[in-house]
Amino acid sequence: MKDGIVQQVDTPKNLYDNPCNLFVAGFMGSPQMNFIDAQVSQSGSDVLLVFGSNSIKVPDAKAKALIDGNYIDKTVVVGIRPEDFHDQEIVINSMSDSVIEATIRLYEMLGAEVFLYFDIDQFNCTARVNPRTTARPGDTIKMAIDTAKLHLFDKDTHLVIAN
Repeated sequence: MKDGIVQQVDTPKNLYDNPCNLFVAGFMGSPQMNFIDAQVSQSGSDVLLVFGSNSIKVPDAKAKALIDGNYIDKTVVVGIRPEDFHDQEIVINSMSDSVIEATIRLYEMLGAEVFLYFDIDQFNCTARVNPRTTARPGDTIKMAIDTAKLHLFDKDTHLVIAN
């Protein structure tokens, strides 16, 4: 509920996995979902999300939603859950279409997990990674984004385009 209006009614898992808008996406989960503005572009049959010096390929089903919704050459809001960033080399190598670089601002050890805080453009982001990570503040590291779990939102209406 926001401002006296029910935003979405569903099970906690479906609210987390399939939020209907930016408010629900940010409300469900701790730490909350990362939100980044990205330009949608098309290169041949590939649809890309471009933000800062980073460019990631969108999976086919989400690409179709962007094409069908006429979002090519427009800005959308990309939602990425902290656990959908991966800094293990084996994952980075297997997800080469979705690798970004980031400089770590803060490292927070929580026992069974580590939160890495970094910026993408002017957007503050958090990654939840394995406690065996070697990343430390000041390090510029590569991380892969699990694009199958991307959430895409209309920048103006804040409604979901694709989960």
